[in-house]
Amino acid sequence: MKKNLFFLFFVFIPWSVFSASNPPSKPIRILVITGGHDYKTEQFNQMLASLGDNIKYQIAELPAAYDMFLKENRSKYDVLVFYHMWQNITEKQAADMSDCIRQGKPLVVLHHSICAYDDWPEYLNITGGKYFHKPITINGTEYPASSYIHDIHFMVNIVDPKNPVTKGLNDFEVFDETYKGFYVEQGVIPLLTTNEPTSTHIIGWSKKYGKARIVTLQSGHDVATFENSSFRKLLKQSIEWVYDDGKNQQR
Repeated sequence: MKKNLFFLFFVFIPWSVFSASNPPSKPIRILVITGGHDYKTEQFNQMLASLGDNIKYQIAELPAAYDMFLKENRSKYDVLVFYHMWQNITEKQAADMSDCIRQGKPLVVLHHSICAYDDWPEYLNITGGKYFHKPITINGTEYPASSYIHDIHFMVNIVDPKNPVTKGLNDFEVFDETYKGFYVEQGVIPLLTTNEPTSTHIIGWSKKYGKARIVTLQSGHDVATFENSSFRKLLKQSIEWVYDDGKNQQR
């Protein structure tokens, strides 16, 4: 009997020590930047809340949200999520935003955020893509204005099912807004494509901007996409992947 009690005690102690030395990781704090475009707030927030206990969100609306790019505020969140279509930005605000991201603040860009900042060329270098409201010349090449169509059923194709952003996902259908003729920067890593004729072929990609990982997803216009389980998983894994590079940074 004494031997059995000793054995149970011996087994139990190491397990307790092991558990105490491996506490759950802290949630990823995402800062969602909005402004310049209406959206269904309740359903969008429900999507954010569905991402799980490992992801906590707060919303900041432009122009007040510019303060969150200041150095003294950057430790208040771990990942940026852009869901804005803002246009007005001063030189100081542009410098603060680009420096914040370049120095390692990871970013996920959603839908109409690639339509923002028509007169700030560096924004394209951050996001890796740009919707053109008017004809424009980039690196000597002329591009016409882009176009959009609401409420299209189309297939989203997974480029690489082994990529950590798209792992566990199969090709899926969405009911969303398409963009045609938007610019995709050379050198990005394609994640998602579509053969829908009203859309540019590449509709999701990853890249680096300075020290930061970036994922850009063209989809995300309305409730049907917010509630799409595949899109929710894609968003969750995008946030987790961009954060992974900086998860050991001091908060």
